[in-house]
Amino acid sequence: MKLHQLKPAKGATHKTKRIGRGEGSGHGGTSTKGTKGAQSRTGFKSKMAHEGGQMPIQRRIPKRGFKNPHRISYKVLNLGQLEQLSVKYNITEFSLENLYINGLISQTDRVKVLGNGAVKGKYSFRVNAISAKAKDAIEAAGGTVEIVA
Repeated sequence: MKLHQLKPAKGATHKTKRIGRGEGSGHGGTSTKGTKGAQSRTGFKSKMAHEGGQMPIQRRIPKRGFKNPHRISYKVLNLGQLEQLSVKYNITEFSLENLYINGLISQTDRVKVLGNGAVKGKYSFRVNAISAKAKDAIEAAGGTVEIVA
């Protein structure tokens, strides 16, 4: 076998459709585009989501919900979790910086402490928000709470 004798397998290739090359080719005249209308003309581009006069899908589907742009979302920490974190990471001051350094929050997260669980140690907190129950439990254990804006 020689290089000039190599051929693709039978049925692997197809003859290309040569359009607009005269009537004898079978694809002359309108060049397989049909007669008249924008689609038969050169430079035609259909508009996105255009469905030919049918009501477009984005108008047929009902709209639901509302996204509040003023909502403030917090990374929530419970008192029970904080007790475990203080043992694991050896933290006594729960500030945004300490939590970020230990990889518990991202730099832009806001932190809120909730009162689920119990506090045994004396901890100081510098967080964005805290519930009344959590604040009472921390202060009863001898800790301090400071709200950071």
